[in-house]
Amino acid sequence: MLLLQLLINGIQVGALYALIAVGFSLIFGSTRVFHFAHGATFTIAAYVFYYVYSVAHLHWLLAVLGAALAAVVFGVLLDRFVYAPIQRHEGSFFTVFVASLGIGIIVQNLIGMIFGRGFVSVSTPLSRSAELIPGLYVSPLSGIAIVCAIVFFGALQLFLMRTHIGMGMRALSENPELIRVYGLSPRRLSTIVFALGSLLAVPAAILSAASSGLNPAVTHHVMLISLAATIVGGVGSLRGAACAGLLLGLSENLALLYLEPQWSEAVTFIVLFLFILFRPSGFFGRAITS
Repeated sequence: MLLLQLLINGIQVGALYALIAVGFSLIFGSTRVFHFAHGATFTIAAYVFYYVYSVAHLHWLLAVLGAALAAVVFGVLLDRFVYAPIQRHEGSFFTVFVASLGIGIIVQNLIGMIFGRGFVSVSTPLSRSAELIPGLYVSPLSGIAIVCAIVFFGALQLFLMRTHIGMGMRALSENPELIRVYGLSPRRLSTIVFALGSLLAVPAAILSAASSGLNPAVTHHVMLISLAATIVGGVGSLRGAACAGLLLGLSENLALLYLEPQWSEAVTFIVLFLFILFRPSGFFGRAITS
């Protein structure tokens, strides 16, 4: 029964990791910006939802909209006022990475100053688990997490494959000059990419806050998941990132059969190292050495 419980928990966590990883991979694959502050986007969205719903006691729909707006604005402002100036001055990949890492750390500390560094939780009617069979507890949030991952990923694929802007986003990293020929602005497309990528982190942030709670240090964990899922899934592959997120979620939870919870990040690194050693191209993408 414990194995079945951990498997269900792993699928729920994996679905949320998949959303986070797809958002990160979309931004990196389209703009070649290593947006390590994606973890900060997740944390901002989660804490805005927590504040509006649990502290201000407003309607949950306002809390969701507030979280989405905060995440999108943060991602777009970062693109416009941090990454774009660095790229205009021909800053290296490493410069962008360091800037993104620094912003993630700053956001983590700011949230710690405002809300405290302790653990907070968001209690909703859907957070309560029900005993399906003796010893097996399942929350409605598990089903919602899986449905959200499927719906958001499907909608993103349709957008990228069927719309003019979506096809421009796919071509953005390959040939920006060709995009201009077709009347599209690379800068405007980059803004859309950051808005969509940031938006994908919102359902994961809200459902994580409502199911397992959060603290400012979650920023670091989301950064790690984003990095690992991108490599394990294959650089530039959204489908690979989704599969990698699911794999990491399952691995972390199934490892609890033998390991203490504090080993969860070590399990992520072990999966990452195994892929680097034996399958550097990841599930579906290009080799990280290319």
